[in-house]
Amino acid sequence: MAEPTIHVDIVSAEGEIFAGEALEVFAPASEGELGIHPRHAPLLSLLKAGEVRVKTPDGQEHFFFVGGGALEIQPRKVTVLADTALRARDIDEAAALAAKQRAEEALRDRPGHITLAEAQAELARAAAQLKLIERLRKLRS
Repeated sequence: MAEPTIHVDIVSAEGEIFAGEALEVFAPASEGELGIHPRHAPLLSLLKAGEVRVKTPDGQEHFFFVGGGALEIQPRKVTVLADTALRARDIDEAAALAAKQRAEEALRDRPGHITLAEAQAELARAAAQLKLIERLRKLRS
């Protein structure tokens, strides 16, 4: 008998980036990482910037970056409504490093055109992207 699966949809304002069946899903909820399996209890949570991992029935793991958003879990379905979402392989490391540097400079200098909260959010997004890039490098080696 096949293992039970859960349907996963990952969408952002730009469109859907993943739809399919999964054995397990890991997502960066606001209070910490959630591990989600088929028949999970219903749950709504905010997402923070970070990595969403989806393990499919064929044994593959798919990695995505989300810049925040919301997560809805039902026993047979997981929906990730992301502010921004990218496939991990599509992350531009140079752009993430530049964004991190800009955010760090804004936190140090605090120019009038960017608020402290905006700079902190940008730094968190850039750091999460770079962490995901590093994790993928380790998996490949």
